[in-house]
Amino acid sequence: MALSSMTGFARGHGVTGAYAWAWELKSVNSKGLDVKLRLPPGWDAIEPPVRTRAAEALARGSVFANLTVSREGAPPVVRVNEPVLGAVLAALKGLAGKVEAAPPTLDGILSLKGVIEVSEAEETEDERRAAEVAIVAGFGQALKGLSDMRRTEGVALGNVLAARLAEISALAARAEATPGRKAEAIKARLAEQVATLMETSQRFDADRLHQEAILLATKVDIREELDRLVAHVAQAKKLLADGGPIGRKLDFLSQELNRESNTLCAKANDVELTNIGLDLKSVVEQFREQVQNLE
Repeated sequence: MALSSMTGFARGHGVTGAYAWAWELKSVNSKGLDVKLRLPPGWDAIEPPVRTRAAEALARGSVFANLTVSREGAPPVVRVNEPVLGAVLAALKGLAGKVEAAPPTLDGILSLKGVIEVSEAEETEDERRAAEVAIVAGFGQALKGLSDMRRTEGVALGNVLAARLAEISALAARAEATPGRKAEAIKARLAEQVATLMETSQRFDADRLHQEAILLATKVDIREELDRLVAHVAQAKKLLADGGPIGRKLDFLSQELNRESNTLCAKANDVELTNIGLDLKSVVEQFREQVQNLE
């Protein structure tokens, strides 16, 4: 299954009978799926099926869906307002003989405000139902375009994440090979420090110092952290290979990678290992930031 990002954009439009409609969809990062619909007044009936389609196609992301609808193909209905016309004719009749003026013409009477009313033809239930079906289907097509764009970005994200995992593996291998992390090297440095302390004062107990040095050498060993880094990287690679909505799982693994990197830095006992740890933290942070964009 392909990877998908949570960002995308798509448009869709069409004409059904007298209705012209257009969808505009965009999605951004979110912890879950949040569909925000903006519908024209009177079109609330399409909300349930639209939300159902979005939930079937997407797992995560904040999706903004805007619908515009206009009724353009219906012929206008012209109606004479009989009460207004009657009042106008009555007024004209009452003025007859009182003022000198040319007799009123038909077009003059009809041009008076309120005499003629122009409106859209009333829609039938079948027309509205057909338009709702077409608009929901149009949402599905726009949703497909959005999903395609998210998958295209998901492929690019997968390549970036794979590169970051390769860097983490390489840094872990460098830490593994660092001479300073070997137990023998740690013990040798501690033994040298113990000897220096013994030279400065005879009040130190040599046996006690050596015991503390051995315990300290055990605590600064990074074998466990390196093993966990390798295991987490292997799991992340498997998730990328399987695909699908794996963003949350990778986010958890990025937190674990960060924890191991911090511990490695804390235990680092020489300059080279410290530098490797700092580089490791930087790459893990880059990995975590990219994971936030994944579905």
